[in-house]
Amino acid sequence: EHKHRLKERFILGMIRVLQGRRAPDILRTLFYRPEFLGRPISSWTQAVMRGPSEWSVAERELFAAFTSKLNQCVF
Repeated sequence: EHKHRLKERFILGMIRVLQGRRAPDILRTLFYRPEFLGRPISSWTQAVMRGPSEWSVAERELFAAFTSKLNQCVF
């Protein structure tokens, strides 16, 4: 959080205060260099999770949650 921009440091600080713990690593990574990783991966994720598919948005969210659980990912 030391090299984040002021706005991102503020948001991460608020998360720490409100939740009583540090923000998830993925959020910290996306905030660190948004032009390099944050925006491209967010756009890709949005397209995959909300774009045209044979599966509903709810089904895709469930798949993501289940996969995260299998990988012991708290995010």
